[in-house]
Amino acid sequence: MGLDDLSGVLFSQRHRFGLWVPVWLGLGVSLYFTLRFEPTTPHILTVCGVTIGCAAITRVGPDALRILAWCPVFLCLGFLVALTRAHQVGAPKLGWHYYGAVEGTIVQLDRSGSDKPRITLGAPILTKIAPERTPERVRVSLHSKLDGTPLIPGARIMLTASLSPPSGPVEPGGFDFQRKAWFDGLGAVGYARAPPVLAVPADNRSFALRVFALRMWISTQIQTEIPGQTGAFAAAIITGDRSQIDPLLLTDLRQSNLAHLLAISGLHMGLLTGFIFAVVRLSVAAVPYLSVRWQAKKIGAVVALLAGVAYLMISGANIATQRAFVMVGVMLIAVLLDRPAITLRAVAIAATLILIARPESLSGPGFQMSFAATTALVATFEALNRWQKWQALRASRFHFIAPFLSLLIASFVAGAATAPFSAFHFNQMAQYGLLANLLSVPVMSMIVMPFAVIAGLLSLFGAQGLPFWGMGQGIDWILGVAHWIATRDGAILRIPSGPIWALGLFTFGALIVVLWQGKLRWIGVPVSVLALTFWAVSKRPDILITDNGRLAGIATSEGRALTRHKGNGFAASSWLENDGDSAVQLIAAKRFDLKNDTWEQNLASGTVTYFWGKKLTEQQLSTSCTTTNILIAPQWKDSIKGPCQAITENELRKGGAVAIWSTKAGLKTQNARQNSGTRLWNQ
Repeated sequence: MGLDDLSGVLFSQRHRFGLWVPVWLGLGVSLYFTLRFEPTTPHILTVCGVTIGCAAITRVGPDALRILAWCPVFLCLGFLVALTRAHQVGAPKLGWHYYGAVEGTIVQLDRSGSDKPRITLGAPILTKIAPERTPERVRVSLHSKLDGTPLIPGARIMLTASLSPPSGPVEPGGFDFQRKAWFDGLGAVGYARAPPVLAVPADNRSFALRVFALRMWISTQIQTEIPGQTGAFAAAIITGDRSQIDPLLLTDLRQSNLAHLLAISGLHMGLLTGFIFAVVRLSVAAVPYLSVRWQAKKIGAVVALLAGVAYLMISGANIATQRAFVMVGVMLIAVLLDRPAITLRAVAIAATLILIARPESLSGPGFQMSFAATTALVATFEALNRWQKWQALRASRFHFIAPFLSLLIASFVAGAATAPFSAFHFNQMAQYGLLANLLSVPVMSMIVMPFAVIAGLLSLFGAQGLPFWGMGQGIDWILGVAHWIATRDGAILRIPSGPIWALGLFTFGALIVVLWQGKLRWIGVPVSVLALTFWAVSKRPDILITDNGRLAGIATSEGRALTRHKGNGFAASSWLENDGDSAVQLIAAKRFDLKNDTWEQNLASGTVTYFWGKKLTEQQLSTSCTTTNILIAPQWKDSIKGPCQAITENELRKGGAVAIWSTKAGLKTQNARQNSGTRLWNQ
């Protein structure tokens, strides 16, 4: 293909170039986060130089190069945006374990993974730690009864807590909580076994704390009107307060593929603003005097946009809700500008704005699943509306079938589009998710959210009882469907984790199919298939070791065997989940035959020996090092003489969790720091 032919191909896609902007921005963001070192000034100047040089080519180069030069321009901009954001959010973090008095203002309430009340404290004071080295926020799980101390937003409390720096990945390439904490502004996490004491009553002078207090008040009122888990679900989808959600209910929702109904996302924001838009537009149109003088559509868009702002505020304005609001806002502004509202261009604009404002959200399941579903749905219905047979059906006497077919198609497309991302991040696929969504989403759309809006309006007059009752009936149906689906045999298919680059390659192939026009789009199919193949054949580590060396997980024919039945619970559950194993730590520990602190594991290409204890001798370890390939001694601080690879306390403290693979070339090891490198958030 010559330069002229390439120019012709690219010119034929000119009206789709804007759709690729968030793709190249995202690649630039990914490049920054996958580096194993923090860029220095020479690196940054090089990226800026490439950006300027490519931008110049877009003005003076040959047609084909002018078009292609935009790709590195946006890639470099994505890189620079992510770098800028990472430095912008930088704040002190705890450098060591701390136990002592903590005082701070309650700025967030939720529940921990062990279902304990959890508070985030702003402007904390930690005894014996200088103010300039004190984190801006700390998060504490409360492991005791509150003894009557109310957790009121904006109140300043005191407690004795055990705090630690945010921990690194539990295995190389695993979820990096240190990075998430860095962007969330969390400098320390921990727990308190004694109840907190009120130091200063709530004085919500700041706007943010006033909104937080309003959210909690609304949540309490909803749960007063709608008791039990039904009310907890209602409060969660209105205010974002999940503190009263039962973990068993969460399990049902996840295993039935209905957890997205609990997260305030595009569905909720779209349903709420869409309902208000329709009501206002129809109300104006119903009055002849107003309908001929006012533009009902634009009035409806303005009111819906304002309602979206209000919903964003009272729901907590987390990243998922911000993303949903941006998408809805772009579409409503398109209505005001007399432009098509639901198009791939609107989706691309929303993705671009979010990547610029919150580049760290790219790696999260919320961003990926939300835009995967939205992009697939918009592309599918754009193609469907151009299909003559679909147009004929909508114009025929059987047109009433079209909405039901649309619902079926939408549920299938959204489920198929999000399935790979759900499998990657949550290591499971809901086998009956399509059925669950077909039974639940219409109820959410036609009963729950409309009644929620009506209840909010009537609450101004104290008449919210009936609409809250109707909302509760709809939620009861959804929760019933979730439980029924989750308890079916084979409801969940467990999926082992794969390499992150495989998910990226799959996504890029899918985007080629969706965004490119013409026969060349089908190149994306083998690209995605190749990515899934690499994912399927990727091998999980034969042995995993926690960063403190206390727990090990050994791959066996029955599944991963854990060396301890308790302790390091988060690491244990994460390993098993990443293996696609449904067992809990206690069951997995029964797979381990040896019940002492010394064990030896013979793998195909070598031997791994483990010692735990402080009474070890140098002679003992040196002798063992001559008969094994890898020697693990988590409580030994000195070096070990011998031909083996030694993993001691110093190596674990500096490098973090360790993975060991048996390969044809021998035993291969990698620790978490080798995988992630030295970055701002783990220094």
